[in-house]
Amino acid sequence: MAIRDDYIKWVILITILYRVGTTNSVCELSVSHGDKLYNFSLASPTWKYPHGVLSEDGFYKIARNGTVLWFQLCDGLIFNHDPPRCFDCQDCGGPSHCGMGCSALVANPLGGYYVCTTIGRSSSTKVNLIDEKNPSMGVVVKISSSGVLTNCSLSVSVFCDSNGLQGPNLLETVGTCDYATVLRHPSGCAKTVSLHGNGLGWFSTLLIIVLCFFVAYLLAGTAYRYFSLGIRGVHAIPHLEVWLSLPHRIQGLFRSLIRRFRRPTQGHRSTYSPVNF
Repeated sequence: MAIRDDYIKWVILITILYRVGTTNSVCELSVSHGDKLYNFSLASPTWKYPHGVLSEDGFYKIARNGTVLWFQLCDGLIFNHDPPRCFDCQDCGGPSHCGMGCSALVANPLGGYYVCTTIGRSSSTKVNLIDEKNPSMGVVVKISSSGVLTNCSLSVSVFCDSNGLQGPNLLETVGTCDYATVLRHPSGCAKTVSLHGNGLGWFSTLLIIVLCFFVAYLLAGTAYRYFSLGIRGVHAIPHLEVWLSLPHRIQGLFRSLIRRFRRPTQGHRSTYSPVNF
């Protein structure tokens, strides 16, 4: 019994890790535009939304003109409450777990009953920009499902909005089995990285050049004194006395500067003469 419980725990853990890895891979997009790199990571946690753009309820739901649509971005649907009530759910979890086997499910009234149709799976998720000329606007997440009779899809436009989640409040039927809706969410905002300007400045470049010349001078001078003049040991280094005395010279320079700044104060105080009463 204990072995069976451990086996079940390991299966659940592996499933969770697999879904997390899949979520991260299908919900990321990096696009370069101009001198910037725009990185989108819809499933990454933020301060207010620990699951990113994913609905904490396990699903988003929208109904228009008798059509009911459930979807979850970047992951599969999870129903802890208000599950779908429609027929023909074999392609998305079966009758007992309707909606639990896909990322988007739509129910349309037909002959007085609601009939389910799978319109998206997380494995077929694609992320693109809403506007290629303006990457900061947000992204379009398209999930699709190919069946024997119909090919369905759902496009969710995730606009960048730092104020919080808004929507979905719009459902459009683009084709026979193609739907579109809109979300406004902070996860639709990209993190930008400048492609230029992160390099070395002119001063750093000049410093590196001077340092390279200095090292080359030491190596060449040491080689010349070692092989041509036959000088061995540390004395082969050219101008060794100068380099050894350099710390003392720098220390003396700092001391002279400190004295120079102190002298005016001491001279100003010495202009006063004591007064005897």
